[in-house]
Amino acid sequence: MTKAEKVDYCIAELEKLYPHVEAPLDHKDAYTLLIAVLLSAQCTDERVNKITPTLFDAADNPFDMKELEVDQIKEIIRPCGLSPRKSKAIYDLSHILVDRYQGNVPDKMELLEELPGVGHKTASVVMAQAFDVPSFPVDTHIHRLMYRWGFTNGKNVEQTEKDAKRIFPKELWNKLHLQIIFYGRQYSPARGWSLETDFITAKIGRKNLDKNGK
Repeated sequence: MTKAEKVDYCIAELEKLYPHVEAPLDHKDAYTLLIAVLLSAQCTDERVNKITPTLFDAADNPFDMKELEVDQIKEIIRPCGLSPRKSKAIYDLSHILVDRYQGNVPDKMELLEELPGVGHKTASVVMAQAFDVPSFPVDTHIHRLMYRWGFTNGKNVEQTEKDAKRIFPKELWNKLHLQIIFYGRQYSPARGWSLETDFITAKIGRKNLDKNGK
């Protein structure tokens, strides 16, 4: 198969598996999505979704969040890990949103990346899932799959994102990045990986992968 044929096969198979995708983090607007994505750093989506109802009962907008104490936020989000850093970021960015943006989450990548605790991946998720702006957030699943499929050299997530944006049609980015995440979790995990399960990699992937898919 040519590389173009591999890309087409990948897109077609993912569309068969996941014709309808929803963001895995529970949220109701751009602000709650931003907070949920921030919390998901080094934490599972499932755990974040268990914590955010309590947090959002206390404050689901930047006006209410900035009235909480950092220690209050930290105590609620402790199960998500990195709670000292994350609680301070949530508190500080909420103040910034109120003071600088009238409580609104900015819909520009560069402005999102200026907020405390918001890196490129978090900003990309918000742009894609809150504002429907074509973005391709790369998490560990996408980074792993793009390498296994031979679509990137796997050196770093920045290069993986560039390669993904280069080979996949822009109009598919927002849906496709979620489809790849779901596939990675279900069929091509980091641990316990098997070509018998990972049928896309078996069809189009690198030929020199070891038993761990590396």
